[in-house]
Amino acid sequence: MKPAERSLAPAPVVGAPVPLMTEIQVSIIGGMMVMLGPISLSLYTPALPSLVTAFGTDIATVKLTLTVFFLGYAFSQLVCGPLSDAYGRRPVALGFFGIYLVGSVVAMLAPTIGWLLAGRALQGIGCAAGIALSRALVRDQYTGQASARVMNLIGTMLAIGPAVSPTLGGFILGVAGWHVIFVAMVAYGLVLVAVLALKVPETNRLPDPAHASPRGVARNYRRLLTDRAFMRPALTAGFCLGGIYTLSALLPFILIGEVGLSPTGFGLAMLMQTGAFMSGTIIARPLLARYSAQTLVLPGLLLVLAGAAGLALGPHLVPLSTASVMLPISFWACGVALMLPGCTTGALASVAPIAGAASALMGFLQIGSGFFGTTLSALFATPPTAMMLLVPALGVSALAFHLLLAPRGAEPAVSDVTVDPTDLELAVDPVGLVGAAGDEIEAGTYDKAS
Repeated sequence: MKPAERSLAPAPVVGAPVPLMTEIQVSIIGGMMVMLGPISLSLYTPALPSLVTAFGTDIATVKLTLTVFFLGYAFSQLVCGPLSDAYGRRPVALGFFGIYLVGSVVAMLAPTIGWLLAGRALQGIGCAAGIALSRALVRDQYTGQASARVMNLIGTMLAIGPAVSPTLGGFILGVAGWHVIFVAMVAYGLVLVAVLALKVPETNRLPDPAHASPRGVARNYRRLLTDRAFMRPALTAGFCLGGIYTLSALLPFILIGEVGLSPTGFGLAMLMQTGAFMSGTIIARPLLARYSAQTLVLPGLLLVLAGAAGLALGPHLVPLSTASVMLPISFWACGVALMLPGCTTGALASVAPIAGAASALMGFLQIGSGFFGTTLSALFATPPTAMMLLVPALGVSALAFHLLLAPRGAEPAVSDVTVDPTDLELAVDPVGLVGAAGDEIEAGTYDKAS
């Protein structure tokens, strides 16, 4: 170990794991792993309208490239964690990121839309491991304040990704064409695989194949699916974030195809969504010092519904424009920022002994809602119609589950439960579209909520 690295390594703590990597190393490599989500989704979305012409197909078929990405991501997220517990972090990471790399090459060279769909599905399967395994990399080596420091640095990178990816994707598309977007993904995948192969040791000291037992995994998920205290906040957050994921398939066609923005202009417009979410986290911080996180869920939902109403009614009242589309979405994103701390702490605190499985399932429900929304969006005649009808319906569904699954007695108290930051990456915006976990880990929002 070099002297500079030795000085960064934390002093061993009795009862704590002995780190095999420094905090800086884990932060940078973990950050590279979680950035796969924003790179694979937000970097790509500005190219959607141009793909219709490039492949001589229709809008509905091109939107399926996001649908299959969400499908692969959702189910992969449920299994890569248990597999790494069973067989080690390195082989599982290299295997999943290898799948991602193959998918990126297939998409880059795709001669037909069918090949592009196959490549995007493989990318979804592979990049889901970024969230789960970066979390495991931290947990294997650090606890307490050291873990929080590492997660804060990773959270910073996760917050930056959604802000820059659409703009960067639009710039690449405008300068070099859609193929180069996938060239960038291939290059990123190659660098990540090389770093993992050369710089990351096996951190799982006690791999146990029993952790991948289908019966045990299924038992945990079955328990969660029948637990009202978990499903209420999980579904509320799931449909709200699912609405934002569904919009990712619609907005390129609306803002570029209907409003007339350039791909670079589209990327800049998406900063309104990210900025609104960041504003919501800033608003939430002082409120959480005075009120419980659960108290902010309903106000957050009301902001989401205000955004839903704007999306449903706005096009009937004013012409489509960047402001008329992005202003309601900004209300929606700000509302999500207010409600996520209460939903996340409420869901994970109710099932603390299996919080890892709970965070994976919560993330699955969010991605699954995006899969559901993007699938249904293909049935609508035009993207603006889907925005006006389908997306508001997802917001109303979130409110319905929040009300219908409410406890019959007093609201359970969760103020004495601390949510591990390493669970947040899986449980909150796992694909990193708005950088939810990144913003709120970085701001310490969940420390105030718990």
